[in-house]
Amino acid sequence: MTPGRPVPPPLATPIVPAPEIAPTPEDGAAAEAGVLAAAYGAVSGGSGLVPLTVARRAPKPDDVEIAIEFCGLCHSDVHATRGEWGGQTYPLVPGHEIVGTVRRIGSDVTDFAVGDRVGVGCMVDSCRECDSCLDGLEQYCEKGMTGTYGAKDRRNGGAITQGGYSSSIVVDRRYVLHVPDSLDPAAVAPLLCDGVTTFSPLRHFEVEDGDVVGVVGLGGLGHMAVKLAKAMGAKVVVFTTSESKVAAALELGADEVVLSRDEAAMAAADRTIDLIIDTVAAPHDLNPFFRTLRVDGALFQLGLPSEAMPPVNPGSLIRRRIAYAGSLIGGIAETQEMLDFCAEHGVVADIEMVSAGQLNDAYDRMVAGDVKYRFVLDTSTLQAAAEEANA
Repeated sequence: MTPGRPVPPPLATPIVPAPEIAPTPEDGAAAEAGVLAAAYGAVSGGSGLVPLTVARRAPKPDDVEIAIEFCGLCHSDVHATRGEWGGQTYPLVPGHEIVGTVRRIGSDVTDFAVGDRVGVGCMVDSCRECDSCLDGLEQYCEKGMTGTYGAKDRRNGGAITQGGYSSSIVVDRRYVLHVPDSLDPAAVAPLLCDGVTTFSPLRHFEVEDGDVVGVVGLGGLGHMAVKLAKAMGAKVVVFTTSESKVAAALELGADEVVLSRDEAAMAAADRTIDLIIDTVAAPHDLNPFFRTLRVDGALFQLGLPSEAMPPVNPGSLIRRRIAYAGSLIGGIAETQEMLDFCAEHGVVADIEMVSAGQLNDAYDRMVAGDVKYRFVLDTSTLQAAAEEANA
């Protein structure tokens, strides 16, 4: 293993103005009308998720209009809609793990066709000019990527992007992904965030047969890290504070489980791990995990705690030339690579399907850690829930 980087308002007023697009002979589908999409979102930090309507623009020449079938629920959706990250613009429709079928395409789109199953992840645009974008690392765009929801869409009049808890979305083709036909589309949705977030550091360190990968935490990210590392041929060791998760980790394919509060078990793991994927989003001491790494090992931090972490002892890094790194989702090409890899190896997320009327309960359950391992919204329930709320 060597470091390296391969490439409650009812259904009512639209919350996003549909941009006026003057038809031209070249516009094709862009000359057609935009659509109103049924959606669920927040109108304030304390409103919970309520029925809304989103006005989607007509496809421009490079756009793809997608009829959304499924959207994963990410813990970041909870933080954003509840205003826990500050500076949020409302109303807000969350959702950045989108799977659906192509309904319309712009006149210049040749890589997608009506009826194709496609996906959209955490971003819908970037500057396309900086070194990061040109290197296929759009997630690190030097001018800032455009998030799938809650971001200013610079190419479309500065409107705030609205996400996948809706019946449709329009996205530039450059940020749309092909979903392999062999995969369950509902179980693919979380791959567009959790999947690529764990795949990217595994690929960055070129994990292969014989490597030993440690996974800290067994939630949405952690369960994907286990599956992907196993598919790459690695031995997988799960670190958990909970005895109740031992059987679950082994069921997912882990070769070994270490209770991280057991000092003897942690001591026995000294110098046995090549790479650690840390998915825990609560403050925790990293120094015991550094001691499990071999020379030239690395710990990738994926979880983003809301409070300060205990300090890292530099000696733990220096004595074994250990790297402590972070990683953010993946670029578009890498996300497509991840989907193709998952199709080849039959890897998808473990999911629980929810309807629109269950979204608020699902959010509470996510906060409580009561999900195994990801919720996915069936968007066919959005319209019925909105109509009922409007009655």
